[in-house]
Amino acid sequence: MSRIQAAFKNRKAFIPFITAGDPTIEVTKQVILKMAEAGADIIEIGIPFSDPVAEGPTIQAASERALSNNTNVDDIFKMVQELRKEIDTPLVFMTYINPIFVYGVDKFMSRCQEVGVDGLIVPDVPFEEKGLLAPSCKKFQVDLISMIAPSSNERISMIAKEAEGFLYVVSSLGVTGVRKDIQTNVSEMLHKIKEVSTIPCAVGFGISTIEQAKTMAKTADGVIVGSAIVAIIAEKGETAPEYVYRYVKEMAETVHQEASIEV
Repeated sequence: MSRIQAAFKNRKAFIPFITAGDPTIEVTKQVILKMAEAGADIIEIGIPFSDPVAEGPTIQAASERALSNNTNVDDIFKMVQELRKEIDTPLVFMTYINPIFVYGVDKFMSRCQEVGVDGLIVPDVPFEEKGLLAPSCKKFQVDLISMIAPSSNERISMIAKEAEGFLYVVSSLGVTGVRKDIQTNVSEMLHKIKEVSTIPCAVGFGISTIEQAKTMAKTADGVIVGSAIVAIIAEKGETAPEYVYRYVKEMAETVHQEASIEV
């Protein structure tokens, strides 16, 4: 059983996101260690990119801060390698196709396997184009995690049947960012997925509060939070690890508690 599969065994998963290199690689490393200590089940690490089309202003700004510090892909691989000496939490990269192409697809996946990256999310590669990455991901045992959005419609079944690791279910149209209300019928999307696949489904985009996490955890297998955590880091800077720890601990306990009620 892979680390990602194990994360969803017997309970629902809380999945926080952080942009690597914001404000520095060392702070990112300390935040990830704190998130693991706080109960994060999988941790998404964003590789900063100059044109992050799926991201809203909060994560765009984090990418800009990281890039202004000259954070590069090799720095991030080295950080993961160091983290693997201390934690066994599944680690998933979220990035775009351009940095992977520039690095070299096989070289990128090989390094993922070498340092212990479990999965990869690439929002600007649609399902129909996954052949750009899937063979190399398979060769180096990196789960290529697919995304399903409210606009996926009849493609939901097709994507779900071939999904690996877990499915990233986008709660609402648009870019990432905190939302006051989530209007999409997420349950309907999850129902369509569960008709054809047993793959775990984690819902992200817009979730920031305890109540939103509790609501999503009633039907989904996992809850993903990014912008709210990145906003804490933007505000607290080098003192962020302890503040992120408190936030992630509360959210993770909420998701885990909701799961136990459902069981």
